[in-house]
Amino acid sequence: MVSDGDDSIRILQRSIIMFESMDELKNELIKGEKFDFECKESESVVPKSAYESYSSFANTNGGVIVLGVKEVKKVKKAEDRFIIQGIKNPQSQVNDFWNTINSSKVNVNILSNDDVYVLSEDDLSIIIINVPRADYKLKPVYVGENPYKGTYKRNNEGDYHATEEEVRSMLRDQNPDGNDSLILEYYTMDDIDPDTLRAYRQMFRSFNPEHVWNSLDDKEFLKMLGGYRVDRKQKIEGLTMAGLLMFGKGLPIRDEFDNLFVDYRDESNLSGDQRWSDRVTYDGTWENNLFNFFTKVTRKLTVDLKKPFKLNGMQREDDTPVHKAVREAFVNAIIHADYQMDAGVLKIIKRDDGFAFTNPGVLKLPKEEIYKGGNSKARNPKMQTMLRMIGFGDNAGSGFPSILKTWKENGWITPELDEDPALNQVTLSLSLVKTSEDSKRRKTIEHEAEITRLLTKYGEMKLSDIAVDIQLSEQRVRAIISNMDSVSAIGNTTNRRYKLKG
Repeated sequence: MVSDGDDSIRILQRSIIMFESMDELKNELIKGEKFDFECKESESVVPKSAYESYSSFANTNGGVIVLGVKEVKKVKKAEDRFIIQGIKNPQSQVNDFWNTINSSKVNVNILSNDDVYVLSEDDLSIIIINVPRADYKLKPVYVGENPYKGTYKRNNEGDYHATEEEVRSMLRDQNPDGNDSLILEYYTMDDIDPDTLRAYRQMFRSFNPEHVWNSLDDKEFLKMLGGYRVDRKQKIEGLTMAGLLMFGKGLPIRDEFDNLFVDYRDESNLSGDQRWSDRVTYDGTWENNLFNFFTKVTRKLTVDLKKPFKLNGMQREDDTPVHKAVREAFVNAIIHADYQMDAGVLKIIKRDDGFAFTNPGVLKLPKEEIYKGGNSKARNPKMQTMLRMIGFGDNAGSGFPSILKTWKENGWITPELDEDPALNQVTLSLSLVKTSEDSKRRKTIEHEAEITRLLTKYGEMKLSDIAVDIQLSEQRVRAIISNMDSVSAIGNTTNRRYKLKG
């Protein structure tokens, strides 16, 4: 077993669910199986599917396996669907489970002693297995000897065989040096767009006027940045993934990364049936490398942000913590993206009430760790260096905490980091809505749902009756209903009633 004190590889634990009684378990069963909760019938032996669930939870976001509970799938009601049958030989099965987890039948054990225990009441016993999310250095966690056949992941449907692409992505993430230092054979300085590199070097010189790299030629300059590399051992050299993607010509990029799609859409200030008011994507008018995309889009993202009048000496200082936080979010999307996936979109959306940054590739750390300020190594550390050397991004793990701090100081809703394992992508949403406004909005949505429920049940109701039922003033109910397109009024003013349309 991996001991709690083993510092060689860090196991990232999720919050452990400790059931202290069968009643607590029954309350959880009423909710039914879900993304992080799986039940198995296990009367006399540990089922093979338990190890598949162990793999899927470890490779996704952790979860709980309960052995000794039968699921009758034909029954729709959750309270009747799960039957606690118990286990005849719980300690024997616990031993068998540990023996298997520690054998060659599973490639790695990420559990500690406290993660597996027996819960007993009267003559019933079940086994609880808390599976943490595995550290990215340990993924994929798989059953058997072949990662491409024995790796599982989790979605809302349950456990599923990870695709070859998903396994390759996990294996790439084990690389302590990241992904973007990979040499792309046969890609040379001829594949670099000179205008892009010239623009970058001007920014570099402005930010680092005395830097010794300023005197280097383009090839040597790229070597120092990690954009061009020589591997003497393998006797190969060429542009790295970072060099081509950041500064390359569009055609060579599309030849090597035809899976990658970059897209910026301004969905603010729309009218009529407009889908966007501005868009930046590949259209043949610009070399679609990441540096060009970043510089084009950054200006558009921040142009409408407020710039309070502030002097730094005799110069006006237009930059604000909000500007910096938005740029940091953009940088994070670039440096954490997995550009080698079979299909991936680097998508930036600007809306009236905020921004959304989506990149291909799942999180390398659990969300809880990231919100605490955990420093997940970037998938693309060379790109991170390239952007940091011209003043963008953070290299010490404080980037995301600085975004959280800025949003909190402005009273906006906490930034939301959403990981979608099914689509293999991550979205960071930065809302410009005040927390107090969001609370009111959520409460209004709850009241709308209550009104819909009442009208569904009774057909027609007076305003006064609705107000009494949901314990709001008639004035407040009238205001809510006036914004509900699904509700219509019938009758005259003195006998007005409300019903659902259709």
